[in-house]
Amino acid sequence: MNLLAKVLVLADRLSEPRPAHAHCDLPCGVYDPVQARVEADSVKAIMEKYHASSDETFRARALFIKEERAELCKHHLWVLWTDYFKPAHLEKYPELHELFWKATKAAGEAKHTVDIAVADELLRHIAEIDRIFWETKKG
Repeated sequence: MNLLAKVLVLADRLSEPRPAHAHCDLPCGVYDPVQARVEADSVKAIMEKYHASSDETFRARALFIKEERAELCKHHLWVLWTDYFKPAHLEKYPELHELFWKATKAAGEAKHTVDIAVADELLRHIAEIDRIFWETKKG
């Protein structure tokens, strides 16, 4: 590294950092409830296949995969809740807190059951989150 490059690196390290302002951790457009919905759809489909099969090996594998998908659904919901939604959204949509709580609880419950009603409940919560999400994107 030449002397000028060393001086520039040192100057950069010593200079005052400039604040960055953004709504999200990354430029908007990277968040979408579809990720959670895809995983929830998979959970429901796996539950249906589980009930339709009498093959114990298949059923055991289905349970393992369902638990993975439910955990991923929960992860995508938390990322959306913690990284996308901001206090202004909560002011406009005060039901968001309880809605995310119910959705993530349903995703957790889906890990421990093959009750299709739980998957349906999860999908209903995600649909409501999706509706609010797209309302926030309008303005």
